[in-house]
Amino acid sequence: MNPIPDPRTALPDVASEAQSAQAGTLDWVGMDAIEMPVVFGGPEGAQRVAARVAAFVDLADPEARGIHMSRLYLHLERHLSAEALSVATLRRVLRDFLDSHAALSRRALLRIRFEHLVRRPALASAHSGWRSYPVEIGARIDEGGFRAELAVDVQYSSTCPASAALARQLIQQRFEADFTARGAVAREAVVAWIGAGGIVATPHAQRSVAKVRVRLAQAAELPLIEIIDRVEDAVQTPVQTAVKREDEQAFALRNGQNLMFCEDAARRIRQALDSDPRIADFVVRVAHLESLHPHDAVAVASKGVADGWRADPFA
Repeated sequence: MNPIPDPRTALPDVASEAQSAQAGTLDWVGMDAIEMPVVFGGPEGAQRVAARVAAFVDLADPEARGIHMSRLYLHLERHLSAEALSVATLRRVLRDFLDSHAALSRRALLRIRFEHLVRRPALASAHSGWRSYPVEIGARIDEGGFRAELAVDVQYSSTCPASAALARQLIQQRFEADFTARGAVAREAVVAWIGAGGIVATPHAQRSVAKVRVRLAQAAELPLIEIIDRVEDAVQTPVQTAVKREDEQAFALRNGQNLMFCEDAARRIRQALDSDPRIADFVVRVAHLESLHPHDAVAVASKGVADGWRADPFA
């Protein structure tokens, strides 16, 4: 039989043992993809959602073998399970990370990923439905102080302006072929021709996505819904939820009135975010998942204020 351990005996802590033969500082040490519930507020009230959390500190003591990962986890569990996410919450978590590693670390980082559900009204009918937005909230404390970031993916529809022009040309050519020999044409005949198949070509459109990452001003909270609204108002064609025929027709009209290359969409979103005082900096990557060919059309725009930020086309 195995002997019963004596509860008075201290458990070994090999992580605190010095390893002079392999000494050296490390940029970041921690955990990724931690399963954790978080509470996040919105127009429908606070939601408790399943999140994946990353928690890191640096290892500034070159002689220390490692950090105390269990301390990071317990700080996350204590804060994220009990209080709604806010800038103040992020700051408290990071401060606790560093306080619990006072002899080991000088920097701390936190990243939280989850899906946020928002009820959206239909364009024309009285219906509504749910949209799920992938969200990432991040924060860090280092030599430059405290910083918080917010990222979200917004899907929309984009109709190609070049394809629309080519389609209009084909419709004009078909009209000339069908009516050249008739002389003057009555309005009723033109209306009937349009409804009977005169529109022989349509432009290609595709689902598109804007990946928006913003650095928040120091006094800002987490304006997730406001940022989503700014992006969707800028492009005018966000994907829909509940769709009746009148909603689909309204969506077709919006697409026709908002023809966009990826460059157009990126500029629209940049202009919308530029005017928000809660946003200190941002990077926007739009991708039009083309229906014409198998590759994507991509444009990247940024405010370009903060040091170290770069508009990366591969982000």
